[in-house]
Amino acid sequence: MIRILLAEDQQMLRGALALLLDLEDDIEVVGQASDGKEALSLIVSLQPDICLLDIEMPVMTGLDVAEQLNRLSSPCRVIILTTFARPGYFERAVKADVQGYLLKDGPIDKLAESIRRVMIGHREISPELIFGTIRDKNPLSAREREILSLSAQGKSAHEISSMLHLSYGTVRNYISESLNKLDARNRIEAIRLAEEKGWL
Repeated sequence: MIRILLAEDQQMLRGALALLLDLEDDIEVVGQASDGKEALSLIVSLQPDICLLDIEMPVMTGLDVAEQLNRLSSPCRVIILTTFARPGYFERAVKADVQGYLLKDGPIDKLAESIRRVMIGHREISPELIFGTIRDKNPLSAREREILSLSAQGKSAHEISSMLHLSYGTVRNYISESLNKLDARNRIEAIRLAEEKGWL
């Protein structure tokens, strides 16, 4: 029996997925979580074989959980379920060594088959998600992403320079370079574009 933990913040979808997966003879849903923090706690306590994680959840995202499990060298295999073909998300999933990266709107029998394949060591990735990644490579450096993320939190260039121990001019240069790379007119537009791609 393949023991599954299901993490999804939309209760109706989570309940429907759990019911449908429980109908499979060799799959048992042993736990359900509505946010990433709860999912991580249940994974540690229940020790499921596979966790199905929605990307966009409160408290911790599915990618945050996957990264944490990777750092802990958890034996639980991770399948990310998403409706978003954002290249930045896929890059993070690959770095977190997830075993599956699938679209949410696929048929349940295909999901069940993917679970079985992941259980025996295969990786399962929806082709549509790969093509979006190949088309849109992240042009931002790690430092540019960090500074844009702090800007998105409402920090001024002066505050960022103090936090990161950089000169004000250096911070302005990083912001300017980010605007050029994203072909954005201003910082707000740059943040929006980077967030839409999943690069922040």
